[in-house]
Amino acid sequence: LNEIEMDASIVIGEGEIDDAPMLYIGEKVGSGIGKQLDIAVDPIEGTTPTANGQQNGMTVLAVAPEGDLLHAPDMYMKKMAVGPKAKGKINLQAPLIDNLEAIAKANGKTIDELQVLVQERPRHDKLVDEIREAGAKVQLFLDGDVVYTLATCIESSGVDLFIGTGGAPEGVVGAVAVKAFGGDMQAQLLPKDEVEVKRCQEMGLDNPAKILSLDDLVKSDDCLFVATGITDSLILPGLKVGKNTIESHSMLIHGEERKVRYINTLHNIE
Repeated sequence: LNEIEMDASIVIGEGEIDDAPMLYIGEKVGSGIGKQLDIAVDPIEGTTPTANGQQNGMTVLAVAPEGDLLHAPDMYMKKMAVGPKAKGKINLQAPLIDNLEAIAKANGKTIDELQVLVQERPRHDKLVDEIREAGAKVQLFLDGDVVYTLATCIESSGVDLFIGTGGAPEGVVGAVAVKAFGGDMQAQLLPKDEVEVKRCQEMGLDNPAKILSLDDLVKSDDCLFVATGITDSLILPGLKVGKNTIESHSMLIHGEERKVRYINTLHNIE
């Protein structure tokens, strides 16, 4: 990052909880000359799956002009994301059945044909029951919600809706991917106590309970999402390690171009 001509700041990164020495929130990166940018980064999205050799480990980075990314504190966030066909059809405040009906209509499906991604956590048990009672199909996943937020925008994934409660920083990174791909997302921060409410206010979020639109999460279409697979996932193969080489697979999406570029690189490690 420091080799790139830019004047950038890490606005979502490491260090808020575990005092990481690099890519911490507030760190300046780049040459100091050039565009003023905000960067959200997760060196390992899906730490547990990566450590266990399971699916959905990635490294992810999102970039936007300075001030155009929500400065999300590290707390829970309620999220709902859909692909381009259902853009403008979701409402986080509306009953779930209303959203499912609107998404099904936009995607040319019936409710029982919808595939809904939900993280497998006890807090989502009632949500899963409600989705199944409505007739839609639920796909549960353990970790790595940036992958699954983006999957809603990739038609070949078969995913129609991502919904649930997870980390706010991951929500913003996922929002950049969704915006760059032309999808839609809404979110709401869920501070658990007055301490977290104060943290929101200190970061410029005067009304933490506000329903956040995609434009609130990422203001500009001039945004960039980059991901490299560590382990295999719905959207990218993982690293392929040979005796003297490592093969990596990356994707790059720019919000104004609405194009996805896949980059396959063979690294010589002798």
